[in-house]
Amino acid sequence: MAKEIERKFIIDISQLGELQSGVEIKQGYISTTDNSTVRIRLSGDKAFLTLKGENTGAIRSEFEYEIPVQDANEMLAELCSGPIIDKTRYLVEHCGHTWEVDIFRGDNEGLIVAEVEMQNENERVYIPAWVMKEVTGQVKYYNSNLLNNPFKNWGE
Repeated sequence: MAKEIERKFIIDISQLGELQSGVEIKQGYISTTDNSTVRIRLSGDKAFLTLKGENTGAIRSEFEYEIPVQDANEMLAELCSGPIIDKTRYLVEHCGHTWEVDIFRGDNEGLIVAEVEMQNENERVYIPAWVMKEVTGQVKYYNSNLLNNPFKNWGE
């Protein structure tokens, strides 16, 4: 079974420096009746169907399949409920790990997070100086929850 092990953080973008070569991402979610998610993602010139299980801390099952871009566009338009997540992703290398820095737009404008994937739960990750706070496992930061409770409504 495929497992995703990742940690998520709020960052101070002003401490990060200039970001290079971001990829535009649009993603939507197909409704499920449990804590699993079905995501359709357009990432640059590629598209993916991803199924994720319920989180247990930083771990969850994940199955991802590349699909035709035309199919993804149709799924986003016809099958995804609610608005679409719109963000730019930048890859930042730090101490042997690739950090994915997401800068959100639309209703989530102002939210900037970084995720780092690990091979196992006990893997040591060196936290960069631009990280402010860990939010791993905090449901409101899940992309799937940003549709119903976008950052603009948080009032923090």
